[in-house]
Amino acid sequence: MGDFLSSVLPPGLIDVLSALIPPVVVGSVFCAFVIQLLRKEMAPRRMDGSLVSDDETGESGAGDKRSAEVQEAGAANETPIARDGERSESEGR
Repeated sequence: MGDFLSSVLPPGLIDVLSALIPPVVVGSVFCAFVIQLLRKEMAPRRMDGSLVSDDETGESGAGDKRSAEVQEAGAANETPIARDGERSESEGR
């Protein structure tokens, strides 16, 4: 097969192609990995971080539990931070 390519292509072009094929393969594998990773990370998610597509697999009960945990955590984060005897910022207004 090498004789056929050398008869069809100029001699310098075969050297160039043989030098470029390995980097092109490595680059395409890297790009495929990055695209796959980005698609996974950019998938739509709920507030608790679970994938929206998880609900379609039948985990609706687990999703409700997770969302309840997030709502409880959100309520805990909204409480004013005031020590004993101190007023919160909104009380003085």
